[in-house]
Amino acid sequence: MLAVPSAAAGCSGGSGNTVTVVIGYQPNTIDTVNAGTLLRSLGYFEQQLHQLGRTTGKKYTVDWEAYDTGAPITTQMIAGKIDIGSMGDYPLLINGAKAQTGASTATTMIATTGYNLRGSLNMIVVKPGSSVQSVAQLAGRNVSTSVGSAADGTLVQALRQAGLDPANAVHVVNQQPSVGSSALQAGSVAALSQFIAWPGQLVFSGQAQVLYDGGALNVPTLHGVVVRNAFAKSHSDIVEAFLRAEIQATQYIWNHPLQAAQSVASATGLAPEVVYLYNGPDGIATFDPTLKPQLTSAMRQDVPFLSSIGVLNSINLNSFIDSSYVQKAYGTGYAAQLSSTTNPSTITGTDSACGIPVTDQATAGEVWLQGEDSTHPAATPTCLLRFIRTAQAEGQKVRAAYVPDAQIGTRWFAEDDIWVLDPSAAANDRYLPFTTRSAAASYVSAHPGTSIVSYTDAVALA
Repeated sequence: MLAVPSAAAGCSGGSGNTVTVVIGYQPNTIDTVNAGTLLRSLGYFEQQLHQLGRTTGKKYTVDWEAYDTGAPITTQMIAGKIDIGSMGDYPLLINGAKAQTGASTATTMIATTGYNLRGSLNMIVVKPGSSVQSVAQLAGRNVSTSVGSAADGTLVQALRQAGLDPANAVHVVNQQPSVGSSALQAGSVAALSQFIAWPGQLVFSGQAQVLYDGGALNVPTLHGVVVRNAFAKSHSDIVEAFLRAEIQATQYIWNHPLQAAQSVASATGLAPEVVYLYNGPDGIATFDPTLKPQLTSAMRQDVPFLSSIGVLNSINLNSFIDSSYVQKAYGTGYAAQLSSTTNPSTITGTDSACGIPVTDQATAGEVWLQGEDSTHPAATPTCLLRFIRTAQAEGQKVRAAYVPDAQIGTRWFAEDDIWVLDPSAAANDRYLPFTTRSAAASYVSAHPGTSIVSYTDAVALA
């Protein structure tokens, strides 16, 4: 169970020469840690404000308010009680739409925190051993999600992809992630559709298995930063300081991914192995503050869905999304970073099991052994399995092993992947991992001679 402290309502402003800045964030939503959990732990924002105070002569304090989802952050922002918040793409759009109903409550999206171009930040999971083996088999069953979230969108699109009518095929139970997780364990829902980091945490703890990988939709998902316009107008220097701090935290993730994961785990209670699944080199989340056109375009495509389920009436995206703040904070490097969708954090080094350099991120993986403070690179999934076999033979225990899905590239736990053997492939490429059983079965059906094998057998035979 993921625990998040209850948030008391804050209030921005301050008295006399002191300015209090209220930040709303989601501690366990890994894709926002560079504007929330990690940023808070590193103290970069406070450092930036201290520097600002030397110029303005003012004293700045920061009130960090924690929430499970983006919806209550939006409510508090409209009430003028949160100045800057971070949330996912659907909540961002709802935030902007609700806030645009009045000039005094208007908000602006000013930066991204992280993203996945294919949509793998969201997944549908079921209990281990569930009889439900495909999305089509959810027909007539209860499914938990947070209505209006990106995970809700993934569920709707996955049902449509399976040929089902989302309005009638399943009974959607609108629940917070923690409540939905409990409902899944209790058996009152057949599946849970949720966002980062819930799928990873549940699978790692042995409480779930992946039914549907959002990456199969090939639709970008993202999280971002939003600010109250009234606050930005009167305190543009604070907004710029926040974004400079976010950029610092982002670069920390790029350069120190394992330490960043351990820091977030310590602050949230999430397993370090789960955090590293998302924020490690070529992880599920790519951290980048720049407002890339691929991401803003995806948000425009999200509007019709949100309107169709009645959570969004209308929104002027041209006035809601403003890159000028992050451009100024970033400086001359903004254009180059904006044009790149390559994860700046990559797996490098030499694969000791196969004796070859790691050159292709589409096949590269990592093994984290117990008692070690660094990981071992693997050039291919087969090489990763060989490394694990050797390590186990030497009495070493694997803390976690990460490998990308053979078709859509989602980084996942090797132990929880579905493995396919292709005897005709080159020696270093014979084992292929898939995040879902249905994807593995489809691959085997389309490739005669291949077969699904257990993880244990794959390790033993690789």
